[in-house]
Amino acid sequence: MFPIGRGQRELIIGNKQTGKTSIALTSILSQNIDSDLYNKKKYLYCIYVAIGQRKSSVAKIYSIFKYTKALEYTTIIAATADDSANLQFLAPYSGCTVAEYFRDRGEDSLIIFDDLSKQAVCYRQASLLLERVPTRGAYPGDVFYLHSKLLERSAKLSPKYFGGSLTALPIIETIGGDITAYIPTNVISITDGQIYVDEELFLNNIKPAVNIRLSVSRIGSKAQILPIKKLATIFKNQLISYDNMKRFEVFDGISTSIKKIIHRGKRLLEQVKQDAINPISIETQLYLISLSTIGFFDNFTIDETKNFKNDIIKVLKNNPELLHIDIYNNLKFENWFSKILKS
Repeated sequence: MFPIGRGQRELIIGNKQTGKTSIALTSILSQNIDSDLYNKKKYLYCIYVAIGQRKSSVAKIYSIFKYTKALEYTTIIAATADDSANLQFLAPYSGCTVAEYFRDRGEDSLIIFDDLSKQAVCYRQASLLLERVPTRGAYPGDVFYLHSKLLERSAKLSPKYFGGSLTALPIIETIGGDITAYIPTNVISITDGQIYVDEELFLNNIKPAVNIRLSVSRIGSKAQILPIKKLATIFKNQLISYDNMKRFEVFDGISTSIKKIIHRGKRLLEQVKQDAINPISIETQLYLISLSTIGFFDNFTIDETKNFKNDIIKVLKNNPELLHIDIYNNLKFENWFSKILKS
């Protein structure tokens, strides 16, 4: 629903402990799925920058990468909470330098800054020692340029410059969901869109807790493959309709059309739920979205929808030969659908 193109800067923003890092890590792990599926070893090289985190958290992320063999194409740059403010301030630039190494040699790279709000705090500490005047939010005024100079290194180069790319996924932590605070508004204005992680959705067990109203990608459908481009708009519109109508569910005597929207919306919502650090291939996504938009799950209960979805994911994972279809150029899936359903 929120496509990210090569060279784009997409912000992941939300409160503490709402799954922001999980979304970013899943982006790294999904590169391994694609490379295995198409027998290509030309990875999208990933750099994960940990700023001001506990060493135990970084060690856990390292173990995840090691277990999933993501370390073959992933570099971890860590300036933990034990390190000085200066080192935490410099960590994103060090990570970006590694990412630029790949970009400038015609490779594709992805960098994750987790998170830039901690870097801004470190910069404020150093600035106070240098007696620089604090401005809005008690930050020095040039903190905007600090982040803009970093994130504007992201680019998709032309063939003249070897055609490499650097994609950035900065993470910003909000307090009380306030995206109008100084640092969030700064980074939102720099990036090409944001994925807003909603605490209320997270507590209601809708994970990843992406708010479809406040999230946006300014690159849009240009970064989508043709089948997803055709299906995602319908899927997103149906979800938004459900979001508009779900408040009326508590009332008696609502119209049949509203009941139908709510009924389907609940089943659509099950399709966008995903376990943490568990990437799903583009073919599996396409299959689930296709079935959802045509109303395949309308006659299922919520539990049956969950079970059927898990069965589809399991079948496609255990039978990779079913995934070999030219999804990039056409939408002729009828035979493909029936083949997987039989499996």
